[in-house]
Amino acid sequence: MSILSLSGAVLMSIARNASALTVQEGAEAARADGMPYDLIGPDGVFTQVTNTVLYIVGIVSVVMLIYGGLRYVISGGDSKKVTDAKNTILYAIIGLIISILAFAIVNFVINAITGSSNTAANTDSIEGQTNSEQQ
Repeated sequence: MSILSLSGAVLMSIARNASALTVQEGAEAARADGMPYDLIGPDGVFTQVTNTVLYIVGIVSVVMLIYGGLRYVISGGDSKKVTDAKNTILYAIIGLIISILAFAIVNFVINAITGSSNTAANTDSIEGQTNSEQQ
């Protein structure tokens, strides 16, 4: 029992002495030489990679949706082919919905972490504030 209370006391003292860092400050503190400066944010590496992957998944879903539609049209009334075509269309729609939701979730999390938005109007207003502060 004393070991648990001792470890709890040590953890509490560490928590009190630790300074609170934002995610961006933590990423900057852990950045090694040669590592890109912007890992997160609207132009960050993480954002670009996830957006590219999600765009590819979305394109594949749309292609599969078209392919399922073509399979449905040329099924010729065969119940097995119609069922397979319907399943292809269903799974393509599910994939498209998942990719859209994943895109929205990733962008929401990145905006919440960085405290900024990907909109051009917001970027212009931030740049305007920075320029006015420098003068």
